[in-house]
Amino acid sequence: MKHQIEYAAVRTLVALVAHLPDSAVRALGTALGRVFYVVDRNHRRIAERNLAAAFPQRPVHERRQIAKAAFEHFGRLGFELIKFSTLSNEEMLARVEVDGEERSRHAYAQGKGVLFITGHFGFWELQALIHALRVEPIAVLARPLDNPLLNDLLERIRQKTGNTIIYRRGAIRRVMRTLDAGRGVAILIDQHIMGRDAIHVEFFSRPAATTTAVAALALRTGAPVVPVFALPADGGRYRLIFEHPIAPPDPASDDALLEFTQRCTDVLEMYVRRNPELWLWMHRRWRDDRSLKSEV
Repeated sequence: MKHQIEYAAVRTLVALVAHLPDSAVRALGTALGRVFYVVDRNHRRIAERNLAAAFPQRPVHERRQIAKAAFEHFGRLGFELIKFSTLSNEEMLARVEVDGEERSRHAYAQGKGVLFITGHFGFWELQALIHALRVEPIAVLARPLDNPLLNDLLERIRQKTGNTIIYRRGAIRRVMRTLDAGRGVAILIDQHIMGRDAIHVEFFSRPAATTTAVAALALRTGAPVVPVFALPADGGRYRLIFEHPIAPPDPASDDALLEFTQRCTDVLEMYVRRNPELWLWMHRRWRDDRSLKSEV
C-alpha cells in the first residue's frame, strides 16, 4: 500500500509540473528543498559535518549557507527533471549548451567504447538525456529504487531519449558487452563503497571508499574515461561540459587502480570546489573516516 500511495503522489506531481511555467517549477523545487533543510535534521547535520570537514577554513555561517543551498538545489533537481522529461527532443536540445562535445566524439572514434564519469553533482540525470540526443544513446549504471512503481517511472524518464539502464546486479558483464560494441557507459563515482571493489582515495583531503570499477574497466579494455558535468546556466538553461579524458597510468604499475581512481576523483573534486552547492553533501561519503568521526 505504501508503494501505491507514493506512486500516486508522484504521478499527481508529474501531472502538475508538466503544466507549470519553468519559473514556478524552480520556485516549488526550491521551496521543497528549504522545507527538507528545516525538517530533515539528520541529513542537515550530515551535510554540515561534511562541509566542516571539506572546508574547515570557511566560517560556520558560510558552510550553513552552502548546506541550505544544496538542499534547495536537490529540491529543484527533482522538479526540473520531471519538467525536462515532458519536453520534446527539440525543446530539450534548445535548453542546453554543450562544451567539449568533440572530446566525446574523439573518444568514441577510438572504437573501444567510452566510460563517462560524473557524480551526484549538478543535473547529472539531465546530462544523460541530452547526451543521447547530441552524441548517441548510452547505457547508464544505476541502482533500482526501493519502490518498484517509482523505479518504473524513473526508468521511463531515463530511457526517454534512447538510453538503456544497467542495474548493478550482473553489471560488469553487461558493461563489458556495451564497451565491446563501442558504446558509452555512464557511471557515478562518488558513493561510499563497501567490499572488495572499494579502494580509499583522497576526496577533499580525506580517505573516501570509492569504486575501482571505472579504473579496472578502463585498464582492461582501453576505453577512454571522460568526465562530464551538467551545470545550471542563465535563463533556466543548462550547460553540459565534456572534460578532457583522464590520462591513464602505466597499467603495469602496482598502484594503477589507485592512481586512476584518484585522478577521476580529483576532477570531480575540482568541480565540487567550484560549485559546492551543487553536490550531495547529505550523503555519508566519509563514514569510515576516523578523523571525521573525531570531529563529530
